[in-house]
Amino acid sequence: MFKNLFRKKEEPADKLLEIKSPMNGRYVKIEDIPDPVFSEKMMGEGFGIEPSDGEVVSPIDGEIMQVFPTNHAVGIKAANGIELLIHIGLETVAMDGRGFTGHVSEGDNVKAGDSLVSFDMDLVTKEAESTISPVIITNSDALQSFDILETGEVAGGQTVVASAEIS
Repeated sequence: MFKNLFRKKEEPADKLLEIKSPMNGRYVKIEDIPDPVFSEKMMGEGFGIEPSDGEVVSPIDGEIMQVFPTNHAVGIKAANGIELLIHIGLETVAMDGRGFTGHVSEGDNVKAGDSLVSFDMDLVTKEAESTISPVIITNSDALQSFDILETGEVAGGQTVVASAEIS
């Protein structure tokens, strides 16, 4: 009867989450992403990557929450509740999936570095508005802090670009 009276409320897994780059390439400040939906943080806090190749890996450990039918974007939820969207290029939804190959499905559990999507870099360069790929925390309202840790050249699944702490 009394065993729950003094038990600490269970906290979510680590409140602090390290977010690695999902691609090889170059860090892009969120305000420099050439799309106001992202640069003005309408979807949330984050950063961009200008990819140097067509491989996208998971930037965190988590569960795949959404794979867009066109494979141009993937949503992942970390154990601590942070929700991350990786959007490959800008205006790539108009490509209707051409050049994108998904490697995960909704409900899959992934580790940082696991393959998510492969894409034809030449085709995206030719047909998309930009190859810059936003990495957005879609539930930014739940954040206590967000810090960029690394800029410049980044390695997919290896370089820790940002840290986010959920409140």
